[in-house]
Amino acid sequence: MTGTLRQAAEGYLQTRRSLGYRLKGQARLLMSYIADLEAAGESTVTAANAVAWATRPAGASAVWHARRLSAARCFARYLAVTDPSYTQEEIDALAHAAGTLGSPLAAASCQAVICLLASTGMRIGEAVALTCADADLDNGVITIINGKHGASRHVPLHETVTRMLRHYASRRDRLCPAPRCDRFLLTRAGTPLSPGQLEDAFARLLAHAGITVPAGRRPPRMHDLRHSAAMSLLHAGIDITVIALWLGPFFAGHHTRLPTRRHEAEGTGARTAGTRKRP
Repeated sequence: MTGTLRQAAEGYLQTRRSLGYRLKGQARLLMSYIADLEAAGESTVTAANAVAWATRPAGASAVWHARRLSAARCFARYLAVTDPSYTQEEIDALAHAAGTLGSPLAAASCQAVICLLASTGMRIGEAVALTCADADLDNGVITIINGKHGASRHVPLHETVTRMLRHYASRRDRLCPAPRCDRFLLTRAGTPLSPGQLEDAFARLLAHAGITVPAGRRPPRMHDLRHSAAMSLLHAGIDITVIALWLGPFFAGHHTRLPTRRHEAEGTGARTAGTRKRP
């Protein structure tokens, strides 16, 4: 619906302005694009309608056309990041499907990864690189060391996530009492999980959980759980600059204190993520 698209554009501008961007010229261009879509009865942003709008008027300079296209492209990127790809029901179905994997430890590890990504917005690479020392389950805080662009950060956990991770750690230690590495998440051989292994398993879990997409849409990815977590936190009323620090390099330009104590993470709605069904 066009009203929803206009609301998304207003939310995008509000988000960027909260981070210190003025966006006067870009705001005018973006709302002109939205008005054009509404007049044409369009309800989604596509490459075709963005280029058609950006290259008007035909006699304008290439610089002007590029500026218009940039406004549409930045908004399209925002939509791609903030569209929650999984509902709560789908996340529950994925976690249940992961529990059916052949190896008990592989099943438990895959379930833990799904819950971690959906609740905290961690990246797959960050999850598999997590060491036992990085997971402070007594205080409900995970420390990401040398994340994307070399940045490190603290990730507070909701108490339900902390309980889940304690249960996983106990089961992991029973199933693999002599691991071959110090990673928190292990394969059945006691070695680190790899992103490739998880992505391959995730493709099978999607089918097992009955999650499909309409023709022409890209297949769902495990990384989309991070996007869902971000939107879940936004919908819960968490300040966007705190989310930016929590999720790492996600939005540009933020300087605020990240809550790192468990009681500060309470009530954030970060138990799981996903609030809207896939169209």
